[in-house]
Amino acid sequence: MTSQQTTQTMKPATAAKKLGVYLQATPAGFQEGVVSRAELNALQADPPEWLVELRRNGPHPRPVVASKLGVSITGLARGGVTEALTTEEIEALKKEQPEWLVQERAVQAEFRREAVRIKEKNAERAARTP
Repeated sequence: MTSQQTTQTMKPATAAKKLGVYLQATPAGFQEGVVSRAELNALQADPPEWLVELRRNGPHPRPVVASKLGVSITGLARGGVTEALTTEEIEALKKEQPEWLVQERAVQAEFRREAVRIKEKNAERAARTP
């Protein structure tokens, strides 16, 4: 008995998430079809012009916006940012330094410090345990 190899496919939203792009900004053909694992790999290995342009100028999905601003996705929401932003809009926010952005960056920095402290504490504990 031979097993038939099926092609792995994913919804466009999943593929867009894996590519780090905003689905609504992708071409209609991408949004309407399904994406195979091979197609996704090809897009990652040799991105077409539309993908390069989206990654460079946006609009960017919220996880990418949060990363570029150095805040959490929740921090974006607290700051009133609920939609995708372009690279230009992100750069403008960085220059403006609104109060919410300064506050959320401080929260994120504290979170990272605490995560490092806990990791070090757990490593010390593991080193002491035989």
